[in-house]
Amino acid sequence: QVQLVESGGGLVQAGGSLRLSCAASERLSNINVMGWYRQYPGKQRELVAAISSREDIEYADSVKGRFTISRDTAKNTVYLQMNSLKPEDTAVYYCNVLNYDHSLRKYWGQGTQVTVSS
Repeated sequence: QVQLVESGGGLVQAGGSLRLSCAASERLSNINVMGWYRQYPGKQRELVAAISSREDIEYADSVKGRFTISRDTAKNTVYLQMNSLKPEDTAVYYCNVLNYDHSLRKYWGQGTQVTVSS
């Protein structure tokens, strides 16, 4: 069972930056996707950004040009650099891993609050 530990959330003023980190407790398979979702109160989680083991990257339109996802495979860690933050980025951010090792399994982090004040 892969455990995901997130860090880096907090309170920041609009226009500021935060960096989220998510470390997996064990080495992932060669086929995996690491990503970040966010959830607004009363809403479903939505994809923010994802990066595959082949370094294919996807961003939500709302964060393109402001957020950058990256990974350190040796450290089993994914990062989300968030710049030019807006109040509408305020949400709980969840780390997500899809890991294929004979079967596809999905894992979630515990969530970290990001609050952007205007």
